[in-house]
Order: sequence, then structure tokens, then C-alpha cells
Amino acid sequence: MKFAMSFFSILALIITGTIFFQYHAYSSDLETGDGEFHYSQEIEIVYRENSLDIRQHFKNLPNQKVKIKWPENAVNPSCFIDNEKSCDRLSKEVSNFKKGETKSQSVSYIIPIEGGLKDKMLIQNVFATLTNGEASYSVVHISTDSKIVGQWITGLPLVGQQKLSLVNYTMFSGYGTVRDIYWQTGNLKVQEQTPVLSIYAPGAISKDFLKSLENLKFLNDQHIAIIQEKNPVKEHDDRLLFLPELTEQAIEQEVILSQIKSQYKFEDSPTWLSEVVASYLVKDTIGSDKAKKIVKTLKEYMTANQESAWLEALNKLGEEPISPASMDDLLSEVLDAKTSYFKLNAAQENGTYPLLFEDDRSVYVNDVLRENVHVILYKGQVLYTADTLLPYLGYTAGEGKNGYYINGDNRTFRFPKEPGFYVFNQRRYSTISEPIIKIANNYYVEEAWLQRLFLVELQKSDGRINIKMLTQEQEQK
Repeated sequence: MKFAMSFFSILALIITGTIFFQYHAYSSDLETGDGEFHYSQEIEIVYRENSLDIRQHFKNLPNQKVKIKWPENAVNPSCFIDNEKSCDRLSKEVSNFKKGETKSQSVSYIIPIEGGLKDKMLIQNVFATLTNGEASYSVVHISTDSKIVGQWITGLPLVGQQKLSLVNYTMFSGYGTVRDIYWQTGNLKVQEQTPVLSIYAPGAISKDFLKSLENLKFLNDQHIAIIQEKNPVKEHDDRLLFLPELTEQAIEQEVILSQIKSQYKFEDSPTWLSEVVASYLVKDTIGSDKAKKIVKTLKEYMTANQESAWLEALNKLGEEPISPASMDDLLSEVLDAKTSYFKLNAAQENGTYPLLFEDDRSVYVNDVLRENVHVILYKGQVLYTADTLLPYLGYTAGEGKNGYYINGDNRTFRFPKEPGFYVFNQRRYSTISEPIIKIANNYYVEEAWLQRLFLVELQKSDGRINIKMLTQEQEQK
């Protein structure tokens, strides 16, 4: 009890009236309503006896039933009596806040830390959250025994810290929520703090480097903490970034990518997809070589009007999940041509898949629907999938030692890897264009050559393409 009284005395001394006037003024303006809502929160953490004792105060709650999502390893979740009404809405099973007029409710719980605090420890998903609710403003107080020396980091701006006779106290405050907290022993200190960034490093940072950060372009103003660490933590809150080297390029790129992942939901997507979206939103190509090549391909293909429409579409991306499929739908709409560019690149582990377009008409061979035969448009050419089409025309087809081999009862072909000729029934013929084209790992036959070499007729309508083998009489004509 004495410790608790000391703790609250410290808060009273350190937290100035100015901070709380700003905080409560902001809280009173937050939106609430049925379904989704915003709330503010104040979290008090005391580390002792290998656990975090947490008191969490939810403010500006809506007048509706609100489900509480406790941390998985939370122990003894219960009411915290902060005032006479602080538990009015908490259900007996502490699973929700009941509908009511009281806008502030308080809870407490314990997060055990097996073995106690360790150097470079990331404690994840440590706080209670509210279903359908989003924390728009957070204040976090952390106290540890004065004998324990180190630095707490939350991702929120650091308001201040103080060493007292009984405890070491740290306070954070800022817009948005907080999920993870990080602890590191030693002399890690905040070296620079701006409205967007806090930079924690063991050594001082040069003034020239700090000045260079003033010109960086970011997607939003959500604050992020950057921790210089030789062995970066791989999985962490999007408000914490671990960088082995503090460079202008690394900070700009990692902050932007962190922001875009918090701003948008990428579903079953490779990392390069978020890099592509980010490159367009900040108008500067960033990310991996694959992301840069994809952006370069799109920029080279699009007209000025198409690029303007593409940028507008990306800026309007909402809360719907972003995936290669959804990006293909968007790109197809902008270019007015069906493409699976992003899906094909997601399936291509090495290198990039070229930008090509699809004829979405159904393909029939001798009036029979063949769903595995596809038609694409690539560099002004109309191409048919060779491996799937040619067997329906009576041929076997496949890659061999000296090229692509196509064999029928009376007609055999070899299309070598070197351009300029092909072999038909053991006789060599020179060509200007290529009958068989390899794109990525797939072979295609060009439309004019398909008709000429494999003796077929093409019948096209709005909804279908029919490939018909010619009869002997038609061949002779």
C-alpha cells in the first residue's frame, strides 16, 4: 500500500496540468456511436516480483455493450476502483462493459513475466482492448524499482522520465493505441524526438544526420519509435522499428513501410506488394529490387492519364483487405484491360513476371470448351498457351534439349532457343518473328503462326473464340 501511495504521489508531481488539459480536451471531441467507436485510455504499469501490475482506464466509452478482449496471459482481470462509478458497467464475469451512461471505466490485471525482465525484451500484446473500438489517444505510465536501470519504449512519444528514491518513472503520451512495450538495460536513450519519430540509440547522433531527417516524406503523422539494434527484432508492433544502422534511407523506407502496414490491411500478400503501394503514395520508389522493377514496368507502360487514375485509386484504398487479386482488379480497371500482373508476380519467387493482358473470352477447340487454354496479349501479339492447346490439336508438346518440340502423326516441329528459324519435318525454315514464345516458365504460340503451322481456323465473337482444325479440303484451298 505504501508503494501504491508513493506511486500516485509521483504521478501527481510529474504530470503537469497542461498535459491533462490538452488530453481531456482531445478526449471530449472523440467520436462515439453504435458499432465501431473511438475511446481514449490511460494505462498505469508497475513492474514488481516478475510481473506487470496494470491498471487500465478506458474513457469516452459509448452508451452500448462493449466486449473486452483481455491479453492471453492476463491473470486476475478485475475491476479497479478509481472512483465510485469506475466499475458500474463492468459485468460480473468481467467480459464486457454493459450499456450505460458512465463514460469511464477502470480495470486491473497482472501480466506474469517468467524469469523477470531481461535485456532487449519485447513484451507483446500486453494490454486489454475493446472489440469494435479503436484507441485514439493513449497515456502510459511505467514504474520500476529504482535498482532496476534501463529504458522502456512504447512507440508513443516520451513525455518524461525521472529517477526517484523508490522508483524509476517513465511517461508516454500520444495519439493512437499501444500494443507492445520494449525493455532494454544499459544506456539506451532517446537521442531525438520529433512529432513523428523518437530515435533511441546508445550513442549520440550527429546534428547533420538529425537535420537530414527534417526533409523525409512520410505517409501520416503517427508516432514511431526507432531503436538502434544490431540484431533487429523480426516480429513487433508497427510503432516500434529496430534498425541495425541509422541511415536516412533506412529510416525513411522502414517508417513508410511500417506506416502503410498500419494504415492498410494486406491479406496473403508478399512484402513487395506493400512496397509497391508505398512507392506510389510517397511518389518515390522504395523497397526490394522486385518492387522497384514492378513500379518501373507500370510507369513505363501507363499513359499520363492512366498513371493519374492509378494514383487516385491507390489513395482511395479503404479498409478492405489488399491482396494481389484486389490489386489486379484495380489495375485492370485503370488500364481497361484484364491482367493478373500482381498474382503472377506473387507466384513468381525469383525475378518478375512481365505485364501482359488476358482475353477473357471462353476458348473452344472444335466447339468443345477448353478451360485450360488461355489467350494473352503481350507486346502487341496475341498468344495462346501452347502446352494446353496443342494436345487438343493432336500434338504432343514440351521442352527438350535443343528447344521446344511439337510432334504429330505426320508433322513434327522444333523451335530452338536461338531466334531466327524453326525446323519442320527435319527441314529448316528462317523466320523474322517467333512462332513460339517463352514467357517466364510458360510457352505460347503466336496467333498468326498458330493458323499457318497448325492448320486451324479462328472464329471469334464477343463471348468466345473457337479454334477449328481444317479438313483436308480446306487445307488444299
